[in-house]
Amino acid sequence: MRPRAVVGCAVFCSVLVSVMSVAAQEVSGVEHWVEHAGLRLYVWEKYAGSPAGKPVVVLAHGSGTAGRESFDLQVPEKPSYNLMDVLAREGFDVFAPDIRGFGRSTRPDGHMTTQEASADLNAAVDFLLKLRGSQQVHLLGWSWGTQYSGLFIMAHPEKVAKYVSYAQMHVNSPDLARRRPRLEAFRKTPYVSIPEAGCKPRFASMTPTVATEPEVVEAFAKAAARVEEKTPTGPQLDMVTLMPLLNPRLMPVPTMLIHGEYDDVADLDGLLPFFQQLPNPYKRYVVIPNAGHMMHLQGGHRAFQHEVVSFFKAP
Repeated sequence: MRPRAVVGCAVFCSVLVSVMSVAAQEVSGVEHWVEHAGLRLYVWEKYAGSPAGKPVVVLAHGSGTAGRESFDLQVPEKPSYNLMDVLAREGFDVFAPDIRGFGRSTRPDGHMTTQEASADLNAAVDFLLKLRGSQQVHLLGWSWGTQYSGLFIMAHPEKVAKYVSYAQMHVNSPDLARRRPRLEAFRKTPYVSIPEAGCKPRFASMTPTVATEPEVVEAFAKAAARVEEKTPTGPQLDMVTLMPLLNPRLMPVPTMLIHGEYDDVADLDGLLPFFQQLPNPYKRYVVIPNAGHMMHLQGGHRAFQHEVVSFFKAP
């Protein structure tokens, strides 16, 4: 029995060293610019070691913050909240585009639309496929990002290997009900200024305070306010007036719907019918405990990461 025990230990130690080696790999960040429709779109990339030959993951941000600030948040002494770094260390080549009107990308003078955001995502994906010599990407859309990601998949399903729809809103979402009275305000101005304090309430809406660490909220608010000097109202206008924007029957790729148990945008009652109509038989519906709409930055973030990684890595 002893030799078997020794062999088992050797195998375990070998695996442990391998895991530690991957975790210790330095994560690099690279800026890219995509020229599209007279616009310059910013794309932020992160990978561990070398990007060569790795599966490409694209992260589509929501209506409040740009890609880098949404998914590459640096919280001192709390690295587990950085989704891009986690995915990079799991072996993915990860990209976070800024849609027009957001972050470092061109800000049009007038209202931008969800359909235009979908076109921007398509341009970014085409750029990345050519850059890495890949045929398809894995795609994750968050909040309003699920809307333009969904439109993109409906138009170009062949470019997407797997799709994660994270915190997808529906017509009767409680949060959308609160936005409807502001319709005329959205119509009057294409941009609004959101101060640092205004970036914090989404962490608390319908979510217990114990699900969120104050340091994470502060780091996110500072990062968002620093880059988003003005935020487009076009997404709000579309969500209030055009929902539903998506036809699940025209989204044939393997899909996972995932949201937090306290999300004020996504819930089982509103999304289960959508999920049931997705045509690909490989699909998952996952609800993460101890998390709300900001799930990747809340208590359930590790479970969220596990589900995303396992879905993207599955055969």
